[in-house]
Amino acid sequence: MFKVIAVYRVPADDAAKAKFEDHFKNVHAPICLRIPGIKELRTNKIFGGPTGASNLHMIAEMIFENKDSWKAAMKTPEMMESGKDAMKFAGELVSVHFAEETITKA
Repeated sequence: MFKVIAVYRVPADDAAKAKFEDHFKNVHAPICLRIPGIKELRTNKIFGGPTGASNLHMIAEMIFENKDSWKAAMKTPEMMESGKDAMKFAGELVSVHFAEETITKA
């Protein structure tokens, strides 16, 4: 699997957090789900770390079946729209990364 991973830091306060959550759920996620070739959108809400609170709020993963589908998706208007929207509502909070997943089973 190939992924686009967005790591979001914690918004400034509860009002900003509520605004972030609403925009992500009602605007950003639907944009992401229109990207050609996307298999799924995974969201991971961060609730803490080994020493307590975390400076991270959410990690979102757009999943693609293989490198070819990821590469094709990266060139689409829908992916561009997703990136522009992320910068609009979370530009100060987000960092974006590309990854290839490897699974090691127990």
